[in-house]
Amino acid sequence: MNPMPLGLIAGNGRFPFLALEGARRLGHALTIVAIRDEASPALEAAAAGEPPADLHWVSLGQLGRCIAILRDAGVTRAVMAGQVKHTKLFTGLKPDLTLLKALGRLKTKNTDALISAVADVLSDHGIELENSTTFLQPLLARSGVATRRSLTADEQGDLDFGYRMADVIAGLDVGQTIVVKDRAVVAVEAMEGTDAVITRAGRLAGPGTCVIKVAKPDQDMRFDVPVVGLPTLAAMRAAGATVLSIDADRTLVLDGDQFYAEADTHGLTVVARAGVSS
Repeated sequence: MNPMPLGLIAGNGRFPFLALEGARRLGHALTIVAIRDEASPALEAAAAGEPPADLHWVSLGQLGRCIAILRDAGVTRAVMAGQVKHTKLFTGLKPDLTLLKALGRLKTKNTDALISAVADVLSDHGIELENSTTFLQPLLARSGVATRRSLTADEQGDLDFGYRMADVIAGLDVGQTIVVKDRAVVAVEAMEGTDAVITRAGRLAGPGTCVIKVAKPDQDMRFDVPVVGLPTLAAMRAAGATVLSIDADRTLVLDGDQFYAEADTHGLTVVARAGVSS
């Protein structure tokens, strides 16, 4: 990959910081468009590092301004890193004219359809979205059990039971996470996010649950890639969950080796399911 002007559209979490570091290592001239009230204010200091990146704040819904910023910087390729809370797509969205036109094309208003429409508008203006994991390949989950603690027979049974339902729910763009216990689905993620559904499952079923987080069957790696990190493990510990299953090669483990070390410290099992085709 040749160093060239690159756009980074930043949402919440650590993902944008890691993408920034990865792009810098390859020498890209970065222009960051950070979503106000989503991206961390600490991104300002990170952007000021060496070499400095040009950072602009935009409100959710200002797609026209986002495009103008990137085009003024000579950007023809961009990555999306970090999420926007799904509920804000309904309660906090004030679309400009550019986004309104994109929304007018939609037959459904689910997350995939909305972000895909945004990607199409960016492409219409000469800006192609890249795979969001482009700079983070070492952080993609590798297949197999990644922790010292292995699965018990009952836990393996719960995972085998839950995978089919998790894949169907993800394929419907309902959510990417379900929680299972004793061959029963305890909780299904919708818009509340992974940590919240883990917490809810703990209240409903107590300790001993298994968390299954999957990619969509036709996962578009440009956006909404499954992500786990230290907060995921903290939610599991609080809820008494013992197992986390993720999809190999399609899930970002944002804290890398520290994530697995933390799981080992607390006796949690992390397993990455192999052989899931997109």
